Amino acid sequence: MARPHLEDTLTMDRLDALEQRTIHILREAAATVRPLAMLWSIGKDSNALLWMARKAFLGRVPFPVVQLDTDMELPEVYEFRDWAAREWGLDLRVERCPPEEEMDQTLPPATRSAARKTEGLKNLLRREGYKGVVAGIRRDEQATRAKERVFSPRSLDGSWNFKDQPPEFWGQYKTATPDGCHLRIHPILHWTEIDIWLYTRREGIPVVPLYFARDGKRYRSLGERNITFPVDSAAATIDEIIAELEVTRTTERAGRSMDHEAEDSFERLRSSGYM
Repeated sequence: MARPHLEDTLTMDRLDALEQRTIHILREAAATVRPLAMLWSIGKDSNALLWMARKAFLGRVPFPVVQLDTDMELPEVYEFRDWAAREWGLDLRVERCPPEEEMDQTLPPATRSAARKTEGLKNLLRREGYKGVVAGIRRDEQATRAKERVFSPRSLDGSWNFKDQPPEFWGQYKTATPDGCHLRIHPILHWTEIDIWLYTRREGIPVVPLYFARDGKRYRSLGERNITFPVDSAAATIDEIIAELEVTRTTERAGRSMDHEAEDSFERLRSSGYM
């Protein structure tokens, strides 16, 4: 039997370690935080997280999976959502988000549109009383998210003080939730974009086809169709995406309109409860 290349072995060991840590966080959350729900954007990150949740609990995700829906996702996203929910036996809940007219009118236009999901999540928390919400964000995505914790305490309205976060050392997490508060739980916070694609390739995880280049364009990050746009790319396979990421200087969120608005737009959103 041929021996694996050293590079393949190192990649396998890193992915195994990342997966094991994520599964540990998911099991810790399920054991200590109730009621619990998981947000699902249908993007590559939350698909990988959902895959690991299925692994963590023997093929069945034991808590509701929630999509915050603005009715503005791309058609391929809705098609994938409906397929995956059936195929994986998910307890899918679709939370309709309030209209843009009800958002803070001092926000720039694209940021105001993105804020609809913040308000949808607040409505969900008030109605269902979830003590924990699992979300598939990563530290390397955006500077404000780099300040996050794995178990991040929030008030009921989702407000977040990034200057006052609990310490997390040696895999020890603070999971207690005071009255009127909830936890945002981030099991893939320590992953990178290329880690997600390496894991997706290894595991054979299905993804929305918009990630693959067509006519010289592909979506590197998926969001609502009115505020998210494809970037220039010839990467039409996962192998080609990984190769592209190894050399590109373009940021992952280059196709997100709100990232090109006011400098503090994303921080304002996150401080008020955005994912």
